[in-house]
Amino acid sequence: MSHTTDPTDPRLGRGVDQEPTAQHDVYLVLSEEERAQGFVRPVRRTYVHSKCGVATTMSQAIAETYARNPKFYGATYCCGCIKHLPVGEFVWDGTDQLVGS
Repeated sequence: MSHTTDPTDPRLGRGVDQEPTAQHDVYLVLSEEERAQGFVRPVRRTYVHSKCGVATTMSQAIAETYARNPKFYGATYCCGCIKHLPVGEFVWDGTDQLVGS
């Protein structure tokens, strides 16, 4: 898996999956310069799907993008369900705080 800062990159997936699917080859992240400006939330790498209880760990760049702009993503991947699902279905590992809030 790699990252891009280009929202028009044709390799990007979009939204919620209806059927199980592999993770995308490329994920959109904020630029290093944007992330270097600081975070409004702690940088957390692991979240838990409230419906299946499985933890998923993301890359540092994606975690920093969430920490800089918690509303950046509308969906995130669940390794248990093997789908991208709404961020409102996940909490940060060890907390009751919803991902994306």
